[in-house]
Parts: sequence; C-alpha cells; structure tokens
Amino acid sequence: MNIIISNSSDVPIYEQIKAQIKNMIMTGELKSGDALPGMRSLAKDLKVSVITTKRAYNDLESEGFIYTSQGKGSFVSTMNSEIVKEENLKLIEEELSDAVKLSYAAGISLDELIEILSLIYRGE
Repeated sequence: MNIIISNSSDVPIYEQIKAQIKNMIMTGELKSGDALPGMRSLAKDLKVSVITTKRAYNDLESEGFIYTSQGKGSFVSTMNSEIVKEENLKLIEEELSDAVKLSYAAGISLDELIEILSLIYRGE
C-alpha cells in the first residue's frame, strides 16, 4: 500500500492516512475483503506512531469502510453503493467549489463554466 505522508501539511497525519485509504477503496484500488496492513506494520513503514494508524483505522471502521476481525486483522468492507455514491458526490462538490472560486477570480461566467464542464464530461 502506497501512502504518502506530508509533515508540512496542516492536515493531521491520521487524517492523511485515512483519506488515502478511503480514496483507494473508493477508486477500487482496494476491493471488498482485501486485507490492510497491520497497524504496527503500517506505522513502522510510515515512521509514525501506532496510535496514529490506530486512529485512522478506527475512523475508517466507524465510517463503514473497513472492519476488524480479532486476531486476523483489518479488511475492506463490502461497500453499500449509496455510501460510495455519497462519498463521490462529496468529493465532486469540493472540487467543483474550488473550480467556482477560480472561475470568479478569472471572471469566467456561469455559462462559460457550464460549457467547460460539459466539454470535459463528454471527453472533448
């Protein structure tokens, strides 16, 4: 599992870990039933505290992305399609919000923005 930690980021390390694992699940890089590295092993690989990886795993579990089997480890949960859709909608809204802010700054109208989005959506 390739997780990159930025020590210069304002985002806490456990949030960075959680976000990257969640993204791997959402994109299908990690599939239902896939085993995650053990918390100690991941902490050692990332050179962070086990408490940090434990918090990331606990958050992922409470959000339904992973489950833990005592003595066996943590695994990717079978994702409800509505959860996946909702998470993707949330990501899309965040990205579009950034695009709208940039369009304001650049003086791009809503009609122009919609035209750009339509072209991108159609792959043109």
